[in-house]
Amino acid sequence: MSSNDFFDALRTVLVREIEGCTDLSSVDRLSGGASMETYRLSVKVHGQEVPMCLRRGAGGVNRDTVSAVGLSAEALLMRLAKSHGVPEPEIYCELQPEDGVGVGFIMEWLDGETLGSRIVRSPDLEQIRDNLAEQCGQELAKIHAIDVDSNNLRTHLPELTPSEYVEQTWSRYRDWNTAQPMIDFTGRWLNENLPPECQPRLVHNDFRNGNLMVDTTLGISAVLDWETSHIGDPMRDLGWICTNSWRFGNREMEVGGFGRLEDLIRGYEKQSGEKLDRSVIKFWEVFGSFWWSIGCLGMTDQYRSGPDATVERPAIGRRSSECQVDCVNLLIPGPVDLVGPNNLARPTDMPRLDELLTSVKDFLHQDVMEATSGRANFLSRVAGNSLDIVQREVRLGPALAKRERADLESLLKKEGSLEDLRWTLVHQLRDGSIPLDKPGLADYLRTAVVNQVAIDQPKYSGFVFAASSGNAQ
Repeated sequence: MSSNDFFDALRTVLVREIEGCTDLSSVDRLSGGASMETYRLSVKVHGQEVPMCLRRGAGGVNRDTVSAVGLSAEALLMRLAKSHGVPEPEIYCELQPEDGVGVGFIMEWLDGETLGSRIVRSPDLEQIRDNLAEQCGQELAKIHAIDVDSNNLRTHLPELTPSEYVEQTWSRYRDWNTAQPMIDFTGRWLNENLPPECQPRLVHNDFRNGNLMVDTTLGISAVLDWETSHIGDPMRDLGWICTNSWRFGNREMEVGGFGRLEDLIRGYEKQSGEKLDRSVIKFWEVFGSFWWSIGCLGMTDQYRSGPDATVERPAIGRRSSECQVDCVNLLIPGPVDLVGPNNLARPTDMPRLDELLTSVKDFLHQDVMEATSGRANFLSRVAGNSLDIVQREVRLGPALAKRERADLESLLKKEGSLEDLRWTLVHQLRDGSIPLDKPGLADYLRTAVVNQVAIDQPKYSGFVFAASSGNAQ
C-alpha cells in the first residue's frame, strides 16, 4: 500500500467513526515499535485539531496474528482494565478488514513520557519517581484482580502454567538452527525450580518500563501494549518489571531502574491484601531474561521472513547476549577473563577494514542523522550501532572463538569445531545428561557469554557488572 492510499483509507475510517470528524490533517509514525506500529494522528473534529493515536500491525498486514492475542483482544483488555481503575486511553474504534488500513485500533492520545531511559533519568520526573514502584505494584494488583471467568477471558487468551510457559518459550528457540548454551542452561534451571501452583489470573505479560506512560502529576497515566497477555501466574508481571533489560542502565534500582523491590511489593500487598513470595518473583525475573533472550532472536527470524524487514530487527537480535549475561549474573555469577583484541587488518592496507567501517558509521551517525528526523533518524542511529558491533566482532571475535573452543574441549573431553562442540553441549543440557553443577560448566558459560556481550554491547549494565571484580556471590 502506498502512503497516499494509507492516508486516504485512514481518513475515510475517521470520518465514518468519529463524531464530528471532517478530515485527517497529518500522520506521523513514531520511532521504535519493532513488532507493532504507533502513529500520532492530527484529526479535525468540530473544527479543532485533535490528536489521536493509531496502533497498527507492522507493515499494515491485514491479519490479526501480528499481535499474539490479536489486536481486537488488546482493545478488549484495555477497555476492561480501564473499567477496573487501571489508567488506559479511551479506544474510539477498531479497524475492519474492508477498511484497507490493516489491523489495529484508533484511541485517545495521552501526553506523557514512555521512553524508559527518560523515566529513569529525567529531572522533570524526579518528584514522582520515588512513588512509581509502589504505584506499579498497585496497578498490577488491579489487573490481577480482574475476574477471568466473569469477563469471559478464557475465550480470548491462552492459559499457561509456569511449566507450560517455560516449555513454550524454550521450544520456540529450539525450532531455530542456533546453539546458545546459556539459553539451554537457563531453561534447565527454570524447569528444575518451578514455583508452586497458584490460581491462574490475567497476566499483562509486558508490564515494564517502556510500556508505561508517566507524567509529572499522575505518575502512571497509561498502561500500554497488551499484545502478549495471557492467563497464568500473576508473579510473572512482577518479575518482568524487575528484569535488568528494562532498568535502562540503572542496575541498582530493581524495579524498572526507578524503584526498589520492597516498594513494588508494598504497593501490591496494600492493594491486593495478599502476601508475596520473593523467591517466586526471582524465578520470574530469571524467566524474564530467558524469555527476552529468545524474543530477541525472534526478531532476527522475523527479519528473515516477515513483512517489515527493517534494520532494527537484526540489531535487536544481537541483544540476546545482554539477556544471557543477566542470566549469568542471576544464576552463576563469578569472576571472568576478557579476551584481547586481534588486529586483522594489514597495516599496509589502504583503506583498512576498520577505516571502511568507521567511515560508514560516522556518515550514519553524523550526516544522515543531522539530515533526518523521526523514525528515519532513529533507524540511522540503529544502523550505525550495528556497524559498531561488526567492528568489535572483527577485533574480538576470533580470539573469543579460539578461547571458547578450548574451554568446550576441556569441558566435554572431546575435540571438534566450535559449532559442533556447542551443539554437543546444547544437546546434553536439553536431555539432562550433563548436570548443571558440573565442574567447569559455569566457568565456560560465564566466559563465553560475558565476552559475547563485550562484542554486542559493552556499555550494557549487565556486562559492566559481570566484568567487574566484585560480582562474585
